[in-house]
This record gives sequence, structure tokens and C-alpha cells, in this order.
Amino acid sequence: MGEWTLFSPGDRAPNDGTYIEDGVNSFHMGIQNPKKVTLSKGQRFPETSNHERKWKRMGH
Repeated sequence: MGEWTLFSPGDRAPNDGTYIEDGVNSFHMGIQNPKKVTLSKGQRFPETSNHERKWKRMGH
């Protein structure tokens, strides 16, 4: 179930869980000190640290 869906700030969380910032152009390198948020299904994602980042569910 390798779901690599990325979410933008303001999107609603599809499931309960912890989400982490991911760099759109840095899959191979990762990012330094990514923000993490724990959301319930239907909650909106907060702003990311910069405009090139998206949210990704952790643990998948």
C-alpha cells in the first residue's frame, strides 16, 4: 500500500495519523528538521515551513 500522496496546507487529512513535511524535489535526500503534526480525519493541514514542502503521512 505504498501510498505516497502528498498534501498541501489547507487540505483535509484523509485519516487519523501523524504527518511529516516532505520536500517535493528532495525525495532522495530528505529534509532537515521537518515539522510533524498529528491530525484527526477531516482536520486541515497547517502551513509548511516553506512553499516547496508538502505533508506526507508517516509510517507508510
